[in-house]
Amino acid sequence: MKSSIIKLDNVWKIYQMGDVKVEALRGLDFEVKQGEFVAIMGPSGSGKSTAVNMIGCLDVPTRGKISLDGQDISQMSESDLAQIRGKKIGLIFQQFNLLGTLSALENVALPMMFQGKEKEERLKYARKLLEMVELGDRVDHRPTELSGGQQQRVAIARSLANNPDVVLADEPTGNLDSKTGIIVIKFLEKLNKEGKTIIMVTHDSNVAKYAPRSVYLKDGKIVKSLR
Repeated sequence: MKSSIIKLDNVWKIYQMGDVKVEALRGLDFEVKQGEFVAIMGPSGSGKSTAVNMIGCLDVPTRGKISLDGQDISQMSESDLAQIRGKKIGLIFQQFNLLGTLSALENVALPMMFQGKEKEERLKYARKLLEMVELGDRVDHRPTELSGGQQQRVAIARSLANNPDVVLADEPTGNLDSKTGIIVIKFLEKLNKEGKTIIMVTHDSNVAKYAPRSVYLKDGKIVKSLR
């Protein structure tokens, strides 16, 4: 039996918007086992983005408990969350979020700098990761010199820089055409087969079908789970 790597227990997130309280998550219960590949789906306003923030250690809940690899992260400070995030979670975003002034190699190496790794080690491993996503011939290119699909593959390589336990992909194909999107999903599938836990947020059912398990959010709660 594989152990739980992420567990959200009765998680609420309430935002105060002037005089109005917005309940983005309403008692969310969600568990992911080590090595799973899970898709999170739901309409706009369902709580998907807020759930990503909780799972990715980008925010803390109003109430409820979040455990990451057995450690309670629910009330951690931002600096402690950042440390855990840097070591345990690789983040992939719809907008790529690459730094335009840096080469592909430098973008991938950057997260390792925040973990105190030596420059030579950073660049060597970044090159290896770019070769893994079939961009070994693009290491010196800046983001503007790469296609959307290539930029997203750089982002995947960057997410693996600190060998995280979990890769969290938020709409990873949202800015790509369908053919390029499938290439990106295939890379995520490959990472999962190699043992990485993948959590992918998507609105696209054609993308979600690549995940062995899908959960559907509505009004801040899971309303359906399919395998």
